[in-house]
Amino acid sequence: MTNDGGRAIVAPMAPEPIAIPIAAGAQVSGLWLAPPGAKAALLLAHGAGVGMTHRSMAAIAEGLAARQVASLRYQFPYMERGSRRVDPPAIAHAAVRAAAAEARVRAADLPLFAGGRSFGARMTSQAQAEAPLARVRGLVFFAFPLHPAGKPGTERAAHLGAVQVPMLFLQGTRDALAELRLLERTVAGLGGRATLVLGAEADHAFHAPKSSGRTDDAVLAELLDAAAIWMARG
Repeated sequence: MTNDGGRAIVAPMAPEPIAIPIAAGAQVSGLWLAPPGAKAALLLAHGAGVGMTHRSMAAIAEGLAARQVASLRYQFPYMERGSRRVDPPAIAHAAVRAAAAEARVRAADLPLFAGGRSFGARMTSQAQAEAPLARVRGLVFFAFPLHPAGKPGTERAAHLGAVQVPMLFLQGTRDALAELRLLERTVAGLGGRATLVLGAEADHAFHAPKSSGRTDDAVLAELLDAAAIWMARG
């Protein structure tokens, strides 16, 4: 049995729950999902408003597994505590580094990439800009938050100039947190290190309106196809 894109439909794998030590005896939760024959692995951080178990994160992880990419999802400390206030950058960066250390062990024989959705993408890129994450070959951003909604700007991308590994931006053309004109200019300014793949008519959540004639599943499938191909080349 196949879906509209010809890809075989299989029951999603169950991820392995793990605990990731971060500092002073504290830990955060993680979910490791490694399909048979995995060709790469992605460290995947969640967005500001939802944790690693949200359906959007599960859809990315399961979609990557169907494309032979393993993933390690993990919680930032604030989400682990059930708080709505995101962690300060220093704490978020420490969580990225702790999760990256765990991913290096889990994905010992696989090419390793890092990134995440929205806030998670930004925190991962900031951590990488400050001090490269060992063994990480590139960064994968699902809806990089270039600016706050309604406040176009590029200040949030200033640190990307210090990132020396390849970067993949997966963005919707209607993303209110990444005005397309500014996003294209930002990516172009990063030169050959950056690649932009657009989901036509999609917003920050990769939702496409019915009037577009596109489904959310189709948008995500296109972006995941691009991510898997890009990581395979890395």
